[in-house]
This record gives sequence, structure tokens and C-alpha cells, in this order.
Amino acid sequence: MFRLLNVAGRAALEHDGHWHDLAAATGDATLADPMAAVARHAELHAVQATLAGRPPEGAVDPAALGPCVPKPEKVFGIGLNYRSHAGESNMELPPAPLTFTKFPSCLVGPQADIVLSGAAVDWEVEIVVAIGTGGRHIPQAEAWNHVAGITLGQDVSDRVVQLTGKPPQFSLGKSFDTYGPIGPALVSVDAFADPDDIELWCDVAGERMQHARTSDLIFPVAELVDAIFEKIPGVDTRSMITGYSLLDSGFKTNAGTFFVTLKDFKERYDSTTTAREENARAVLMTLARETADIEE
Repeated sequence: MFRLLNVAGRAALEHDGHWHDLAAATGDATLADPMAAVARHAELHAVQATLAGRPPEGAVDPAALGPCVPKPEKVFGIGLNYRSHAGESNMELPPAPLTFTKFPSCLVGPQADIVLSGAAVDWEVEIVVAIGTGGRHIPQAEAWNHVAGITLGQDVSDRVVQLTGKPPQFSLGKSFDTYGPIGPALVSVDAFADPDDIELWCDVAGERMQHARTSDLIFPVAELVDAIFEKIPGVDTRSMITGYSLLDSGFKTNAGTFFVTLKDFKERYDSTTTAREENARAVLMTLARETADIEE
């Protein structure tokens, strides 16, 4: 197993709270590029096993980390993909994955500042899957073999931009700069007892706002890989799939558990509470109208 980091733009592996520069540890200068490391994920297990006796380059500082997969060619998001979410929203389960994109330029590290685009910016903690071995027409039974690793993310969205128009389109409202924090590490699939049953939650100002397990996904990862890569030609080793999205500081605790803490999100909005609430009501009304039009 391995934990791949992006430290100041260079690929590194984490061991016991410290980071090891991947190019220095292997003697291969090409592995300084985090994207090269993702593409060569199968080699990282053996490298990780050699780090116990190697002096590290430094202690891991989450604030200094960049996105662990910094330049994927494609980023696919899946909307309404948790059964509990659909139930809370009184929406029918979709017959196929509701797929949208987040532009790769929105990706930032796990503790990067989020530059707000308006008063109706929202967040959703997500599981993020990085494809490491490309292909097309990947059967479900082989899907996990194509995954380089799993990380955590926030799907930050400007709801006003997202829901403008009939029908609304999602991509622009979800792709402002800094609206895709991911990390801190890309963790190999074998680090999880069951990669289809990962617990994740989101706390805002000390209050638990989201809590779910990926076993509640309507379309598990293998189905998503099968469904998306059947339609997209030329999918390479630099694509990502995320359940919804992510924000601020995320940390892996033990295999099978992720959490994200948005410790200062509430404070950032306290000064604009009235405007935010009014805007949120307008967004909800817009969503209700759009939903009614679609149902009609």
C-alpha cells in the first residue's frame, strides 16, 4: 500500500507522518511529477516498503500540500449518487449516473483557501477516485484494477451560477478556481478493508453536517467506471471520478475512514448571513421551479 502526496509540486510518499521525495527515493527523476507517479501507481507499493529505514525530507505539513492528482485530463462528478441523499430530497433514484464535469483547473490542495464567488457557495464532502490505468469498455469486474488510489474532496459549488437557466448546467458553477480541494494523500486501494464501504463525514464549525458510507452509493465505483468509460473515447491514466465534491482540511485516519473538517467555514460567512439566507431561499425556489418544469 502507499500514500502519495504532492509537496511543493513534487511527488512524495508519506511514511509515519513524514514525506519522502519520490524521485530522490527511487533515483528516477521522472517520478518527481505527481502525474507520472499516478500513472505508475503499480510501482509505488514496492517503493513505500523501502522507506522505513530512509531519512525523510521532512514532516508532513497539510497546509503545504498541493492536490495529490494535480492535472487530470478529465474530472467526472456524479450527482444524486447516495440513496439517503435522494430520500432526503424526495427525488427518485436516477436510472443512470447523473454525470457532470468539474474543470481540472479548479483543483487545489486540502487546506487551500476557497475564493468565494458569491453569497450562495455550498460544499459537499466526496470520495474521489483517481484512474491510474487507462482503457475503454472496462468491465465492472476489472474496474478497481484500473484505480490508482482514493482520496477525499469537497465539491464546492456556486448554486446561483449552477442553477441558472432552463435546463440549468452544473459545470461552470462547480469549476471556479479553488472549488475542487482534494487530498491530503492519494491512498492505494489495498489500504481499505472494503473500498466499496468507506465512511466519510463533514463537520462545519464543530457541527456534523454530513455522514455517509460509500456502500450507500446508488452506483458503486465499478459501475461508474463501466458506465463512463464505455462512452468516453481515449480515457487515459489521468481521469478522476467524484461522488459530489470537497473542501478545506481532509485527513485519513485509519483504513476505511476519511473525515473532513471545515473549521472556519461558518466564521467566513457570519458577516453575510442575511444576504446568504436570502440568496439561499432564491436558489431553493429556483430549484423547485426547475424540478417542477422537468417533471411536467
